Amino acid sequence: MDNFAILVDAGTDLPRDFYEQNDVDFIPMTYMIDGQTYLDDAGLSAPYGEFYAKLRAGQVSTTSMINSDTYEQWFRKYLEAGRDLLVITMSSGISSSYNAACVAAADVAPDYPDRKLIVCDGLIASLGGGLLTHYAVRLRREGKTIEETADWLERNKKHIQHLFTVDDLMFLQRGGRVGKGTAVLGSMLGIKPLLDVDAEGKLRACSKKRGRRGSLDGLIEWMDTLKLSDEFDCIAVSHGDCEADADYIIEKLRAKYKIGKIIKNYIGPVIGSHSGPGTVAIFFYGKERV
Repeated sequence: MDNFAILVDAGTDLPRDFYEQNDVDFIPMTYMIDGQTYLDDAGLSAPYGEFYAKLRAGQVSTTSMINSDTYEQWFRKYLEAGRDLLVITMSSGISSSYNAACVAAADVAPDYPDRKLIVCDGLIASLGGGLLTHYAVRLRREGKTIEETADWLERNKKHIQHLFTVDDLMFLQRGGRVGKGTAVLGSMLGIKPLLDVDAEGKLRACSKKRGRRGSLDGLIEWMDTLKLSDEFDCIAVSHGDCEADADYIIEKLRAKYKIGKIIKNYIGPVIGSHSGPGTVAIFFYGKERV
């Protein structure tokens, strides 16, 4: 058993086998469609394809964040078992989960004075969180303490670049990321936005491309301006039920850069409710976000 436990939320969008193989646990999150509540639990209880089929059919999905009571239950599970716990949450710029985790930690920690509980605002979303978790696992495997690992995450989390494009602007419009007029006009003209996550962990529209292939190629062109070198120990690619487009991106990346590992997975329902089908995202360690 490793010297401390790592706990994330399902919004990291990591493949289920990553959790199983790396002694990482995740808290499922919930979403609701037509009055029915579902779990975002790494695809265990509801296939990703079924979720995206519902969105394409016009059904609307709403999400809720993890509350402090739920965090408290999970924290106690590990602390009572005698394990220190490092918690990495979705960005406080797009979710209240970090604040809820901090409230729970403040309530729980006094009951376990011999244990360590550290909550990190990852300033990340989707596989950006997955990539940050990958580094946390590597540091733990190298023998770093929970404090050393948390310190590395704090110093380096803004280097985790999130570059993505969406296929349907109307999903961003529902979330208030673009205006309705912009969404309607952009959809009519085939305009595809390129977006990222800024230094505060908030979504930001940065530029746009004409057409689907133009937006995919635009992600890689954009990546060139933000990379630190042509060598990457790990890159993550997530997609909203458009695996062929994710594979196109991966093929281009492998031809262009020296890459040690690529993590590929669906964008889960909690993130996908707001980005929609056809979203493609690239995550890598690059220049510090501004």
